[in-house]
Amino acid sequence: MAVLGECACWARRPLLPVVRTWELDARRWVRALRRSPVKVVFPSGQVVERKPGPGKQPRKAAAETSPREQRLKQSRQVPPSQTPSTWEESGLRYDKAFPGDKRLSSVMTVVKSRPFREKQGKILLEGRRLIADALKAGAVPKVFFFSRLEYIKELPIEKLKGVSLIKVNFEDIKDWSDLVTPQGIMGIFAKPDHVKMTYPETQLRHTLPILLICDNLRDPGNLGTILRSAAGVGCSKVLLTKGCVDAWEPKVLRAGMGAHFQVPIINNVDWEAVPNYLPTDTRVYVADNCGLYTQAQAQAQMSNKASDYGWVCDRRPLKFHKYEEEEENLESAANKGWLPELEVQSYDSDWTEAPAAVVIGGETSGVSLESLQLAESTGGGRLLIPIVPGVDSLNSAMAASILLFEGKRQLRVRAEHLSRDGSYH
Repeated sequence: MAVLGECACWARRPLLPVVRTWELDARRWVRALRRSPVKVVFPSGQVVERKPGPGKQPRKAAAETSPREQRLKQSRQVPPSQTPSTWEESGLRYDKAFPGDKRLSSVMTVVKSRPFREKQGKILLEGRRLIADALKAGAVPKVFFFSRLEYIKELPIEKLKGVSLIKVNFEDIKDWSDLVTPQGIMGIFAKPDHVKMTYPETQLRHTLPILLICDNLRDPGNLGTILRSAAGVGCSKVLLTKGCVDAWEPKVLRAGMGAHFQVPIINNVDWEAVPNYLPTDTRVYVADNCGLYTQAQAQAQMSNKASDYGWVCDRRPLKFHKYEEEEENLESAANKGWLPELEVQSYDSDWTEAPAAVVIGGETSGVSLESLQLAESTGGGRLLIPIVPGVDSLNSAMAASILLFEGKRQLRVRAEHLSRDGSYH
Protein backbone atom coordinates (compact mmCIF):
# COMPACT_ATOMS: atom_id res chain seq x y z
CA MET A 1 0.00 0.00 0.00
CA ALA A 2 2.85 2.34 0.77
CA VAL A 3 4.29 1.67 -2.62
CA LEU A 4 0.97 2.30 -4.32
CA GLY A 5 0.54 5.53 -2.37
CA GLU A 6 3.98 6.75 -3.41
CA CYS A 7 3.24 5.90 -7.04
CA ALA A 8 -0.05 7.75 -6.83
CA CYS A 9 1.78 10.75 -5.40
CA TRP A 10 4.26 10.72 -8.30
CA ALA A 11 1.41 10.35 -10.75
CA ARG A 12 -0.18 13.50 -9.45
CA ARG A 13 3.10 15.44 -9.99
CA PRO A 14 3.87 16.62 -13.60
CA LEU A 15 6.91 15.11 -15.22
CA LEU A 16 8.07 18.63 -16.44
CA PRO A 17 7.88 21.84 -14.44
CA VAL A 18 5.00 24.04 -15.37
CA VAL A 19 5.99 27.53 -16.40
CA ARG A 20 3.63 30.18 -15.19
CA THR A 21 3.09 32.35 -18.22
CA TRP A 22 1.71 35.24 -16.23
CA GLU A 23 5.12 35.67 -14.60
CA LEU A 24 6.81 35.92 -18.02
CA ASP A 25 4.16 38.19 -19.44
CA ALA A 26 4.05 40.44 -16.43
CA ARG A 27 6.13 43.08 -18.11
CA ARG A 28 4.04 42.83 -21.24
CA TRP A 29 0.85 43.38 -19.26
CA VAL A 30 2.37 46.29 -17.37
CA ARG A 31 3.49 47.86 -20.63
CA ALA A 32 0.02 47.33 -22.05
CA LEU A 33 -1.56 49.07 -19.06
CA ARG A 34 0.72 52.02 -19.54
CA ARG A 35 -0.30 52.49 -23.14
CA SER A 36 -2.84 55.15 -23.95
CA PRO A 37 -5.74 53.61 -25.92
CA VAL A 38 -6.52 55.10 -29.27
CA LYS A 39 -10.07 53.74 -29.40
CA VAL A 40 -12.45 52.51 -26.65
CA VAL A 41 -15.18 50.03 -27.61
CA PHE A 42 -18.07 49.79 -25.11
CA PRO A 43 -20.29 46.67 -24.71
CA SER A 44 -23.08 48.55 -26.42
CA GLY A 45 -20.93 48.83 -29.53
CA GLN A 46 -20.14 52.52 -29.13
CA VAL A 47 -16.65 53.49 -30.25
CA VAL A 48 -14.90 56.51 -28.76
CA GLU A 49 -11.65 57.79 -30.25
CA ARG A 50 -9.16 59.47 -27.97
CA LYS A 51 -6.79 62.16 -29.19
CA PRO A 52 -3.29 62.46 -27.73
CA GLY A 53 -2.95 65.08 -25.05
CA PRO A 54 -0.98 68.29 -25.46
CA GLY A 55 2.76 67.78 -25.63
CA LYS A 56 2.36 64.13 -26.65
CA GLN A 57 3.34 62.81 -30.08
CA PRO A 58 2.22 59.71 -31.91
CA ARG A 59 4.46 56.70 -31.49
CA LYS A 60 5.67 56.92 -35.05
CA ALA A 61 6.74 60.54 -34.72
CA ALA A 62 8.40 59.83 -31.41
CA ALA A 63 10.31 56.98 -32.98
CA GLU A 64 11.63 59.29 -35.68
CA THR A 65 13.17 61.56 -33.08
CA SER A 66 14.56 58.87 -30.81
CA PRO A 67 18.19 59.25 -29.70
CA ARG A 68 19.25 56.34 -31.85
CA GLU A 69 17.62 57.85 -34.93
CA GLN A 70 19.26 61.19 -34.18
CA ARG A 71 22.69 59.60 -33.92
CA LEU A 72 22.21 57.82 -37.22
CA LYS A 73 21.02 61.04 -38.83
CA GLN A 74 24.03 62.96 -37.55
CA SER A 75 26.42 60.28 -38.82
CA ARG A 76 24.90 60.64 -42.29
CA GLN A 77 25.48 64.40 -42.20
CA VAL A 78 29.24 64.09 -41.57
CA PRO A 79 31.25 65.32 -44.60
CA PRO A 80 32.42 62.46 -46.81
CA SER A 81 36.12 63.34 -46.36
CA GLN A 82 35.86 62.64 -42.62
CA THR A 83 34.20 59.22 -42.66
CA PRO A 84 36.25 56.19 -43.70
CA SER A 85 33.19 54.46 -45.16
CA THR A 86 32.41 57.35 -47.48
CA TRP A 87 36.08 57.70 -48.43
CA GLU A 88 36.21 54.02 -49.34
CA GLU A 89 32.85 54.08 -51.10
CA SER A 90 34.13 56.87 -53.35
CA GLY A 91 36.27 54.26 -55.12
CA LEU A 92 39.62 55.34 -53.66
CA ARG A 93 42.04 52.58 -52.85
CA TYR A 94 45.65 52.61 -51.75
CA ASP A 95 48.53 50.17 -51.98
CA LYS A 96 50.79 49.25 -49.12
CA ALA A 97 54.48 49.12 -49.89
CA PHE A 98 56.23 46.03 -48.59
CA PRO A 99 59.94 45.70 -47.77
CA GLY A 100 61.98 45.92 -50.94
CA ASP A 101 59.42 48.08 -52.78
CA LYS A 102 61.38 50.35 -55.14
CA ARG A 103 58.56 52.67 -56.22
CA LEU A 104 59.47 55.46 -53.79
CA SER A 105 63.20 55.36 -54.51
CA SER A 106 62.72 55.25 -58.29
CA VAL A 107 60.39 58.25 -58.28
CA MET A 108 62.62 60.26 -55.91
CA THR A 109 65.59 59.69 -58.19
CA VAL A 110 63.68 61.31 -61.04
CA VAL A 111 62.17 64.33 -59.28
CA LYS A 112 65.40 65.26 -57.49
CA SER A 113 67.34 65.57 -60.75
CA ARG A 114 66.71 68.68 -62.86
CA PRO A 115 67.32 67.02 -66.26
CA PHE A 116 64.94 64.16 -65.42
CA ARG A 117 62.49 66.61 -63.86
CA GLU A 118 62.34 68.72 -67.00
CA LYS A 119 62.25 65.68 -69.30
CA GLN A 120 59.36 63.98 -67.54
CA GLY A 121 57.61 67.16 -66.41
CA LYS A 122 57.22 66.11 -62.77
CA ILE A 123 57.96 67.87 -59.48
CA LEU A 124 58.08 66.84 -55.83
CA LEU A 125 55.98 68.58 -53.17
CA GLU A 126 56.40 67.71 -49.53
CA GLY A 127 54.29 68.71 -46.55
CA ARG A 128 50.55 68.88 -45.99
CA ARG A 129 50.24 72.66 -46.35
CA LEU A 130 52.25 72.88 -49.58
CA ILE A 131 50.30 69.99 -51.10
CA ALA A 132 46.98 71.55 -50.05
CA ASP A 133 48.00 74.89 -51.65
CA ALA A 134 49.01 73.11 -54.84
CA LEU A 135 45.70 71.24 -55.10
CA LYS A 136 43.77 74.44 -54.43
CA ALA A 137 45.65 76.21 -57.22
CA GLY A 138 44.84 73.44 -59.70
CA ALA A 139 48.09 71.48 -59.77
CA VAL A 140 47.63 67.92 -61.05
CA PRO A 141 48.81 65.15 -58.68
CA LYS A 142 50.17 61.85 -59.97
CA VAL A 143 51.33 59.86 -56.93
CA PHE A 144 51.09 60.31 -53.16
CA PHE A 145 53.37 58.57 -50.70
CA PHE A 146 52.14 58.73 -47.10
CA SER A 147 52.81 57.09 -43.76
CA ARG A 148 49.39 57.60 -42.14
CA LEU A 149 46.01 57.29 -43.79
CA GLU A 150 44.57 60.41 -42.13
CA TYR A 151 47.04 62.56 -44.09
CA ILE A 152 45.34 61.49 -47.32
CA LYS A 153 41.84 61.82 -45.90
CA GLU A 154 42.54 65.50 -45.18
CA LEU A 155 42.80 66.17 -48.92
CA PRO A 156 39.77 66.79 -51.17
CA ILE A 157 38.36 63.52 -52.49
CA GLU A 158 37.64 64.94 -55.92
CA LYS A 159 41.33 65.78 -56.34
CA LEU A 160 42.45 62.22 -55.59
CA LYS A 161 40.54 60.34 -58.28
CA GLY A 162 42.93 58.61 -60.64
CA VAL A 163 45.92 59.26 -58.35
CA SER A 164 48.17 56.43 -57.17
CA LEU A 165 48.11 56.24 -53.36
CA ILE A 166 50.93 54.29 -51.74
CA LYS A 167 51.33 53.81 -48.00
CA VAL A 168 54.97 53.50 -46.95
CA ASN A 169 56.89 53.43 -43.70
CA PHE A 170 57.74 56.76 -42.13
CA GLU A 171 61.43 55.81 -42.14
CA ASP A 172 61.36 55.55 -45.94
CA ILE A 173 59.91 59.05 -46.23
CA LYS A 174 62.46 60.31 -43.74
CA ASP A 175 65.32 58.91 -45.83
CA TRP A 176 64.22 60.88 -48.92
CA SER A 177 62.88 64.00 -47.22
CA ASP A 178 64.61 67.39 -47.43
CA LEU A 179 62.80 68.65 -44.33
CA VAL A 180 64.32 68.70 -40.87
CA THR A 181 61.03 67.34 -39.53
CA PRO A 182 59.29 65.28 -42.24
CA GLN A 183 55.50 65.49 -42.23
CA GLY A 184 54.81 62.00 -43.51
CA ILE A 185 53.43 62.80 -46.95
CA MET A 186 55.02 63.42 -50.36
CA GLY A 187 53.30 64.20 -53.63
CA ILE A 188 54.48 63.83 -57.22
CA PHE A 189 52.77 66.44 -59.40
CA ALA A 190 52.81 67.33 -63.05
CA LYS A 191 54.91 70.45 -63.58
CA PRO A 192 52.45 73.35 -63.17
CA ASP A 193 51.63 75.61 -66.09
CA HIS A 194 51.05 79.22 -65.02
CA VAL A 195 48.36 79.61 -67.69
CA LYS A 196 46.25 76.79 -66.24
CA MET A 197 46.75 77.66 -62.58
CA THR A 198 44.03 79.20 -60.40
CA TYR A 199 45.61 81.76 -58.11
CA PRO A 200 43.93 83.04 -54.92
CA GLU A 201 41.28 85.69 -55.48
CA THR A 202 42.80 87.96 -52.84
CA GLN A 203 46.15 87.75 -54.61
CA LEU A 204 44.59 88.74 -57.93
CA ARG A 205 42.80 91.72 -56.36
CA HIS A 206 46.07 93.09 -54.97
CA THR A 207 48.20 92.56 -58.07
CA LEU A 208 50.45 95.55 -58.88
CA PRO A 209 51.94 96.66 -62.23
CA ILE A 210 55.36 95.45 -61.10
CA LEU A 211 57.12 92.51 -62.72
CA LEU A 212 60.24 90.76 -61.46
CA ILE A 213 62.98 89.33 -63.66
CA CYS A 214 65.55 87.03 -62.05
CA ASP A 215 68.81 87.07 -63.99
CA ASN A 216 71.25 84.20 -63.36
CA LEU A 217 70.20 83.56 -59.76
CA ARG A 218 71.75 80.27 -58.73
CA ASP A 219 71.19 80.06 -54.98
CA PRO A 220 68.00 78.10 -54.16
CA GLY A 221 67.48 79.82 -50.81
CA ASN A 222 67.76 83.30 -52.33
CA LEU A 223 65.36 82.47 -55.16
CA GLY A 224 62.79 81.02 -52.78
CA THR A 225 62.99 84.11 -50.57
CA ILE A 226 62.65 86.39 -53.61
CA LEU A 227 59.55 84.51 -54.78
CA ARG A 228 58.06 84.84 -51.31
CA SER A 229 58.67 88.62 -51.36
CA ALA A 230 57.21 88.88 -54.87
CA ALA A 231 54.04 87.14 -53.72
CA GLY A 232 53.86 89.36 -50.64
CA VAL A 233 54.20 92.54 -52.69
CA GLY A 234 51.70 91.43 -55.33
CA CYS A 235 53.90 91.16 -58.42
CA SER A 236 52.02 90.42 -61.60
CA LYS A 237 54.50 87.67 -62.55
CA VAL A 238 58.08 86.46 -62.13
CA LEU A 239 60.37 85.61 -65.04
CA LEU A 240 63.38 83.34 -64.59
CA THR A 241 65.93 83.59 -67.39
CA LYS A 242 68.19 80.77 -68.49
CA GLY A 243 70.98 80.25 -66.02
CA CYS A 244 68.75 80.53 -62.94
CA VAL A 245 68.24 77.69 -60.54
CA ASP A 246 65.10 75.69 -61.22
CA ALA A 247 62.11 77.27 -59.46
CA TRP A 248 60.72 73.79 -58.72
CA GLU A 249 63.81 72.53 -56.97
CA PRO A 250 62.91 71.16 -53.51
CA LYS A 251 65.08 73.75 -51.72
CA VAL A 252 63.46 76.61 -53.63
CA LEU A 253 60.02 75.23 -52.83
CA ARG A 254 60.89 74.99 -49.16
CA ALA A 255 62.18 78.59 -49.04
CA GLY A 256 59.21 79.87 -51.05
CA MET A 257 56.66 78.72 -48.45
CA GLY A 258 53.85 78.33 -50.97
CA ALA A 259 54.67 81.43 -53.08
CA HIS A 260 54.85 79.20 -56.18
CA PHE A 261 51.05 78.89 -56.08
CA GLN A 262 50.35 82.58 -55.39
CA VAL A 263 52.22 84.35 -58.20
CA PRO A 264 52.72 83.24 -61.83
CA ILE A 265 56.26 81.92 -62.40
CA ILE A 266 57.67 81.50 -65.90
CA ASN A 267 60.80 79.39 -65.87
CA ASN A 268 63.78 79.12 -68.25
CA VAL A 269 63.02 82.14 -70.47
CA ASP A 270 65.38 83.30 -73.24
CA TRP A 271 66.23 87.00 -73.22
CA GLU A 272 64.90 87.28 -76.76
CA ALA A 273 61.49 86.16 -75.45
CA VAL A 274 61.42 88.37 -72.34
CA PRO A 275 59.74 91.37 -74.11
CA ASN A 276 56.83 89.09 -75.02
CA TYR A 277 55.93 88.77 -71.33
CA LEU A 278 56.11 92.50 -70.57
CA PRO A 279 52.97 94.65 -70.60
CA THR A 280 52.82 97.60 -72.97
CA ASP A 281 54.96 100.64 -72.03
CA THR A 282 56.87 98.69 -69.38
CA ARG A 283 60.16 100.22 -68.24
CA VAL A 284 62.93 97.86 -67.16
CA TYR A 285 65.12 98.82 -64.20
CA VAL A 286 68.29 96.94 -63.35
CA ALA A 287 69.60 96.41 -59.83
CA ASP A 288 72.95 94.71 -60.22
CA ASN A 289 75.16 94.22 -57.21
CA CYS A 290 78.45 95.33 -58.79
CA GLY A 291 77.41 98.29 -60.86
CA LEU A 292 79.27 100.74 -63.04
CA TYR A 293 81.59 102.44 -60.63
CA THR A 294 82.32 105.29 -63.00
CA GLN A 295 78.64 106.14 -63.37
CA ALA A 296 78.07 105.86 -59.64
CA GLN A 297 81.04 108.15 -59.05
CA ALA A 298 79.68 110.67 -61.51
CA GLN A 299 76.29 110.48 -59.85
CA ALA A 300 77.95 111.00 -56.47
CA GLN A 301 79.61 114.16 -57.73
CA MET A 302 76.25 115.51 -58.82
CA SER A 303 74.56 114.70 -55.52
CA ASN A 304 76.01 115.13 -52.05
CA LYS A 305 73.49 112.58 -50.79
CA ALA A 306 75.05 109.89 -52.94
CA SER A 307 78.55 110.65 -51.70
CA ASP A 308 77.41 110.79 -48.11
CA TYR A 309 75.67 107.44 -47.99
CA GLY A 310 77.44 105.42 -50.67
CA TRP A 311 75.72 103.18 -53.22
CA VAL A 312 75.37 99.49 -53.86
CA CYS A 313 78.54 99.25 -55.88
CA ASP A 314 82.26 98.78 -55.41
CA ARG A 315 85.48 99.58 -57.23
CA ARG A 316 85.88 96.19 -58.85
CA PRO A 317 85.68 96.12 -62.66
CA LEU A 318 82.23 95.30 -63.96
CA LYS A 319 81.71 91.69 -64.96
CA PHE A 320 78.91 90.77 -67.31
CA HIS A 321 77.79 87.37 -68.40
CA LYS A 322 75.90 85.90 -71.26
CA TYR A 323 76.06 82.40 -69.91
CA GLU A 324 79.50 81.39 -68.82
CA GLU A 325 81.00 80.52 -72.20
CA GLU A 326 80.84 84.15 -73.43
CA GLU A 327 81.90 85.93 -70.25
CA GLU A 328 85.41 86.80 -71.40
CA ASN A 329 84.22 88.25 -74.71
CA LEU A 330 81.72 90.44 -72.92
CA GLU A 331 84.37 91.73 -70.54
CA SER A 332 86.47 92.81 -73.46
CA ALA A 333 83.39 94.44 -74.97
CA ALA A 334 82.83 96.31 -71.73
CA ASN A 335 86.37 97.60 -71.80
CA LYS A 336 85.84 98.90 -75.34
CA GLY A 337 82.87 100.97 -74.29
CA TRP A 338 80.14 98.91 -75.92
CA LEU A 339 77.98 98.92 -72.81
CA PRO A 340 74.59 100.64 -72.78
CA GLU A 341 74.53 103.94 -70.93
CA LEU A 342 71.84 103.93 -68.29
CA GLU A 343 70.78 106.63 -65.89
CA VAL A 344 71.67 105.85 -62.29
CA GLN A 345 68.99 106.79 -59.79
CA SER A 346 68.23 106.19 -56.16
CA TYR A 347 65.93 103.33 -55.32
CA ASP A 348 63.51 105.73 -53.56
CA SER A 349 63.13 108.05 -56.56
CA ASP A 350 59.87 107.76 -58.47
CA TRP A 351 60.29 104.90 -60.94
CA THR A 352 56.74 103.46 -60.94
CA GLU A 353 55.00 106.08 -63.11
CA ALA A 354 54.68 103.45 -65.82
CA PRO A 355 54.52 99.66 -65.43
CA ALA A 356 57.92 98.59 -64.16
CA ALA A 357 60.03 95.46 -64.36
CA VAL A 358 62.88 95.00 -61.89
CA VAL A 359 65.88 92.86 -62.83
CA ILE A 360 67.73 91.17 -59.96
CA GLY A 361 71.13 89.72 -60.81
CA GLY A 362 73.07 86.96 -59.15
CA GLU A 363 75.48 87.77 -56.35
CA THR A 364 78.58 86.46 -58.11
CA SER A 365 78.14 87.47 -61.75
CA GLY A 366 75.78 90.43 -61.51
CA VAL A 367 73.36 91.17 -64.30
CA SER A 368 73.71 90.21 -67.93
CA LEU A 369 74.44 92.49 -70.84
CA GLU A 370 71.03 91.60 -72.25
CA SER A 371 69.32 93.06 -69.19
CA LEU A 372 71.15 96.38 -69.63
CA GLN A 373 70.24 96.47 -73.30
CA LEU A 374 66.59 95.80 -72.48
CA ALA A 375 66.60 98.51 -69.84
CA GLU A 376 68.06 101.00 -72.31
CA SER A 377 65.55 100.10 -75.04
CA THR A 378 62.57 100.58 -72.69
CA GLY A 379 63.72 103.88 -71.21
CA GLY A 380 64.55 102.40 -67.83
CA GLY A 381 67.64 102.78 -65.68
CA ARG A 382 69.71 101.45 -62.83
CA LEU A 383 68.44 101.47 -59.25
CA LEU A 384 70.98 101.82 -56.48
CA ILE A 385 70.43 101.28 -52.77
CA PRO A 386 72.61 103.43 -50.49
CA ILE A 387 74.76 101.51 -48.02
CA VAL A 388 77.62 102.45 -45.71
CA PRO A 389 80.99 102.72 -47.51
CA GLY A 390 83.12 99.63 -47.08
CA VAL A 391 80.22 97.20 -47.25
CA ASP A 392 80.53 95.04 -50.35
CA SER A 393 76.89 94.61 -51.41
CA LEU A 394 73.51 93.45 -50.25
CA ASN A 395 72.16 89.96 -50.54
CA SER A 396 70.17 89.50 -53.76
CA ALA A 397 67.04 88.49 -51.88
CA MET A 398 67.38 91.48 -49.55
CA ALA A 399 67.90 93.91 -52.44
CA ALA A 400 64.91 92.49 -54.31
CA SER A 401 62.67 92.83 -51.25
CA ILE A 402 63.74 96.45 -50.70
CA LEU A 403 63.07 97.45 -54.31
CA LEU A 404 59.75 95.61 -54.61
CA PHE A 405 58.29 97.01 -51.41
CA GLU A 406 59.58 100.48 -52.32
CA GLY A 407 57.71 100.19 -55.62
CA LYS A 408 54.58 99.18 -53.73
CA ARG A 409 54.96 102.17 -51.42
CA GLN A 410 55.26 104.54 -54.38
CA LEU A 411 52.13 103.12 -56.00
CA ARG A 412 50.18 103.43 -52.76
CA VAL A 413 51.27 107.07 -52.27
CA ARG A 414 50.31 107.90 -55.86
CA ALA A 415 46.91 106.28 -55.41
CA GLU A 416 46.31 108.29 -52.22
CA HIS A 417 47.21 111.52 -54.00
CA LEU A 418 44.87 110.73 -56.87
CA SER A 419 41.98 109.90 -54.55
CA ARG A 420 42.60 113.07 -52.55
CA ASP A 421 42.76 115.23 -55.68
CA GLY A 422 39.58 113.59 -56.99
CA SER A 423 37.74 114.38 -53.76
CA TYR A 424 38.58 118.06 -54.12
CA HIS A 425 36.94 118.12 -57.53
